[in-house]
Amino acid sequence: MTQLATWNPFRELDEVQNRLGGLFSGRFPRFGDGSGGLKLADWSPQVDITEDDKEYLIKADLPEMKKDEIKVNVENGVLSVSGERKTEKEEKNKKFHRIERSYGTFQRSFALPDDADGTKVKAEFKEGVLRVHLPKNPVAKPRAIEVKVD
Repeated sequence: MTQLATWNPFRELDEVQNRLGGLFSGRFPRFGDGSGGLKLADWSPQVDITEDDKEYLIKADLPEMKKDEIKVNVENGVLSVSGERKTEKEEKNKKFHRIERSYGTFQRSFALPDDADGTKVKAEFKEGVLRVHLPKNPVAKPRAIEVKVD
């Protein structure tokens, strides 16, 4: 018996987007890995950057990672977050029907703002979210100086 399938014109667009997504998925060059060469990051985690009066806060989504798999570094005015998310091993009785999450090495780098104190950076990792706290340098309050005229 022949089965009637419903045609969905957007399904083909989804497939094209998924195929092209790998080409434009944020693979950025990475330097300084010790080999002297240029490497590409396999993926790039999503981040939010917020600011208040006391600090900048960078939140990076790193689901199913452990804190010892993540490295946070500040050097020459640049904050770098890097690491590697391992792929799931294919088990004998398990089939993968779709893999959309990214795996492999990653690195994100951010230039520190002029008012940030790179020597007091703190990071915490909880429930798959890395939070990097970047305190601001205290701003000297302007004060008036009276000058005597002779």
